[in-house]
Amino acid sequence: MAEVLIVDDDPKVRELLAMYFEKEDIAVRAAEDGPSCLEAVERRTPDLVLLDIMMPGMDGYEVCRALRATRDVSVIFLTCRDDEVDPIIGLEVGADDYVTKPFNPREVVARVKAVLRRARRPAAGSAEQVRCAELTLDASTRDVLVEDQRVELTPKEFDILWLLASRPRVVFSRDEIMRQVWGYESDDYDTRTVDTHVKHIRRKLESAGCEGCVVETVWGVGYRVSAKEP
Repeated sequence: MAEVLIVDDDPKVRELLAMYFEKEDIAVRAAEDGPSCLEAVERRTPDLVLLDIMMPGMDGYEVCRALRATRDVSVIFLTCRDDEVDPIIGLEVGADDYVTKPFNPREVVARVKAVLRRARRPAAGSAEQVRCAELTLDASTRDVLVEDQRVELTPKEFDILWLLASRPRVVFSRDEIMRQVWGYESDDYDTRTVDTHVKHIRRKLESAGCEGCVVETVWGVGYRVSAKEP
């Protein structure tokens, strides 16, 4: 049974979401702030953390950074529409998705299920590994190597890179990436999510010295992976 940790300083939000998750046979734990979230994860790592951004003291961004430093756990941010925060910043610190308050609890459950499905199953395609120049991706271990150097990608970053690298030179639109990786249709705001993840993938590959395999932008269409000529 999957387990979700709900982190929100509003007990009504925690209770409402817990009720809907339990109806779907998803186990629930709850925390009211950042420190109690980190303590709960230290005791037992959940499958996913549903994390409010605007909490007193330690905000969701700080919590997500702390989680990413020690755990490979999926994170979905909760943010109020009126908050002066940008959910894209949350994606930049390692979150997999975000949901805006006020929300439909059924939508939250659907998004959580979509993230869990992607995190639990091997990356799409029949091959165990994909190679592009000096880059190697392993579906079973979810390792990313540039020569012998390991590259740390978040679950969503791995899924995007696998999707692109498994079909080199094929251009994927942002909408198609959202459907394949997140499991739902996109809107204009969601396409920024794809752009942010691709930016991080590029930066990490470049930092690891990956020069032969590049993620290219096809303007007005989307993204593709190509192997550069030596």
